[in-house]
Amino acid sequence: MDAAALALAGLAASAFLSATVLPGNSELALTAFLYKWPDWLWPALLAATLANAAGSASSLWLGRLAPRKELSPRLSRWFGRFGPATLLLAWVPLVGDALPLAAGWLRLPLWPSMLWLTLGKGLRYGAIALTMQALLH
Repeated sequence: MDAAALALAGLAASAFLSATVLPGNSELALTAFLYKWPDWLWPALLAATLANAAGSASSLWLGRLAPRKELSPRLSRWFGRFGPATLLLAWVPLVGDALPLAAGWLRLPLWPSMLWLTLGKGLRYGAIALTMQALLH
């Protein structure tokens, strides 16, 4: 396995872990990867987006397993108003990790939740990658 492929696997691992309750910085990993291998833009975007969405999917699943307790009124209003589309913001630092947990706890529909979640994460990584490309050229 060449160095770029190995680093791509490391990027995916970083992205997965960053979407869980464990600390991580997949944005920095993506930036460093694209600095070293700028021609791997699309594989890097795909790996980071899918791995980060998978990490959030694990949080969604854990939320479904959690015992039912009172959800904060603010989160209840958000999910009541926007439903699965709320997960478009699952990339936001600090609050983003709680959104998939809450969505799972509320038993929001799985496929729409995953669609919105993945879209938000892809847009975030796309913005980072395009900024990186602009700075390198």
